[in-house]
Amino acid sequence: MNNDIKTQINALTQALNQHNHSYYVLNNPTISDYAYDELMQELLTLENEHPEFKDPDSPTQRVGSDLSNDFTQITHQYPMLSLGNTYNESEIADFYQRVSRSIGDDIEYVCELKYDGTSISLSYENGKLKHAVTRGDGEKGDDVTSNVKTIKSIPLKLKGDYPANFEVRGEIFMPIAEFLKTNELREIEGEAPFANARNAAAGSLKMKKSAEMAKRKLDCLLYYMLGSELPANLHSQNLEKARSWGFKIPEHYKICKSLAEIYDFINYWDKERYNLPFEIDGIVIKVNDINLQNELGYTAKTPRWAISYKFKAEEACTQLLSVDYQVGRSGRITPVANLKPVQLAGTTVKRASLHNADIIAQLDLHEKDMVYVEKGGEIIPKITRVEMSSRHPMSAPVRFIAHCPQCNTPLIRPDGEAAHLCPNDKVCPPQLKAKIEHFVSRKALNIDSFGEQVVDLLFEKGLVRDVSDIYHLNYDNLIGIARLSDDEENKTLFSFKEKSTQNLLHGIAQSKQVPFANVLFGLGIKHVGATVAKTLTKTFHTIDKLSNATLDELTALDDIGPKVAQSVIDYFTDSNNSALIDRLKASGLKFESEAPTQNNGKFNGLSFVISGTFATFSRDELKNTIEHNGGKNLSGVSAKTSYLVAGENTGPSKLAKAEKLKVKIISETDFIDLLEH
Repeated sequence: MNNDIKTQINALTQALNQHNHSYYVLNNPTISDYAYDELMQELLTLENEHPEFKDPDSPTQRVGSDLSNDFTQITHQYPMLSLGNTYNESEIADFYQRVSRSIGDDIEYVCELKYDGTSISLSYENGKLKHAVTRGDGEKGDDVTSNVKTIKSIPLKLKGDYPANFEVRGEIFMPIAEFLKTNELREIEGEAPFANARNAAAGSLKMKKSAEMAKRKLDCLLYYMLGSELPANLHSQNLEKARSWGFKIPEHYKICKSLAEIYDFINYWDKERYNLPFEIDGIVIKVNDINLQNELGYTAKTPRWAISYKFKAEEACTQLLSVDYQVGRSGRITPVANLKPVQLAGTTVKRASLHNADIIAQLDLHEKDMVYVEKGGEIIPKITRVEMSSRHPMSAPVRFIAHCPQCNTPLIRPDGEAAHLCPNDKVCPPQLKAKIEHFVSRKALNIDSFGEQVVDLLFEKGLVRDVSDIYHLNYDNLIGIARLSDDEENKTLFSFKEKSTQNLLHGIAQSKQVPFANVLFGLGIKHVGATVAKTLTKTFHTIDKLSNATLDELTALDDIGPKVAQSVIDYFTDSNNSALIDRLKASGLKFESEAPTQNNGKFNGLSFVISGTFATFSRDELKNTIEHNGGKNLSGVSAKTSYLVAGENTGPSKLAKAEKLKVKIISETDFIDLLEH
């Protein structure tokens, strides 16, 4: 009897999986919705009656769970880098020529649509979905596996000759029809509609209950595969292999062998995009050969073998009402236009950045002008031009302010810079608050429950004036304090009750365990972003060593130019900053990192370039081994390179450059000998 039940469950599972694939991946349903629902209900009943036969990857799991999800973070095996953006054909030509100069002219490119959703990385182990992770900061992302399992176009089990372990990346999105239905329902229920389909997809993916997320009929297209045992050396062939395993791979891509073919693909989809059932905002161009991708390598933030072309944004005409001036963390003054509300690319636009005084002058902007607005890069609205024919003859020009709108300090404009600055960084309230907000942000100290409202309240009450004050907060000075709105009813915007007080204090205590790189980033040193902070802490393992670093020592590092180096030196020269660091040290924050174990420093003072593929090591394993033994990895061959480790299909340009510079070229076997002797 039990064997019959198990056989029945397996048969239903197999049938439903096939129907899911036909409907959601192939767009070719083979049974009616009613018949499908009957099969699903039959499987649900059998699984409930015989839970011992229930498969964790059963089609019934597509409905999700009512249990609340707490998203944990997972480190990406391969960083999820962003693509460099271009907005015109000349920039595409520059990319094309850069690649040609590096690896030759006879190159295939794959042109793909750039889907307007939220990026996802799916890892599979022995044919089963193991993790689904968001982009996050590129190095770590949120584990949203339980939610992603409800997306029916994503296979939970694969079929065919797939590798044992690999990742596939793509975009989760909400189809246009589903977006419109979702917003209609939200309005009926009295909820604010989503601004656009991208926000709807991103918000749905992070819902706390997967059963609720399952009601949002999201879809997913996969467009890139990673792993040590990929089936082919061509990106396009890997896509087709992945399609045979059950993945929903885009139909709309093309292999191009010339710049003209790339332009043709772009121009075709610039017009045809409006006929698609989902939103796209551009085209992605990739080198097809994975060995050539590896040879071209990466910058700190983007691959050198791919680029995205963004379609020209939609444009709308509306009236300028006024101009406000915002003060940023570095004292930068940003003019912001207040506009008569206008619909643009699916959102209501009320404000637009004017960037700086030069932009206002170039636009010849006058009060109450009719202006054209577009979304630069489809994200930030900006004014592009003025409708001169509508200008009132008596309207006055918009004049950039001379004093800080918050502290009335005279503004300065450093030589060679477009921005005006408020130099009063020790007193100006918006600058002080912005520094605190940056310090507690996710990429820095990541203090939970410390949002903008909390910063405003604590600053208003005089409890936090700089970031070191955070670590003197306690239960007694927090409990009960509240921030009120400015309206006549004196409405409470935020107050510290028992739970919110305990949550904040817990978050502050936890931040003392945050790594040195995050703390350094949190200090807000000009030009020191999260990536640069990691580079600095990896080399200078303590804040004291970093504070004493010379210009030459700093610029010798990858990704550190003279501008960044001088900014670091200037920061540590300021005695106020040194005093702040001393206070943070006394509070227990981490200002040192563990130096890598170096196995007697076999590779101390040596630098390596890795190229090609290898039999024993993956490229990442080679790099980790080099760093573990005190060596340094370089992205390109230069006079500073000690060894070029050349595997199979090593880039010819790297070999030629190594020979020209007389850099020693070694094989994988030579590298192992070097390591062991």
